[in-house]
Amino acid sequence: METSDIQKVESYLKSLFGNQTIRLVHRPQTSDSVEFEIAGETLGVVYRDDEDGETCYHVQLTVLAEDLD
Repeated sequence: METSDIQKVESYLKSLFGNQTIRLVHRPQTSDSVEFEIAGETLGVVYRDDEDGETCYHVQLTVLAEDLD
């Protein structure tokens, strides 16, 4: 993802969730997605999708069973 995309999506997510500790961080092993972090904890991944001439961003959150206890 481009830096400008990352900044726009990060700003939107901060506003949407009312949480200024949200960060989108580059993943060194790939350029098609970024890590989704809150307060320094990685919670998932954000992917850019360019399909049929439209751009959207998919937010995939991961919840570990051990975190539910």
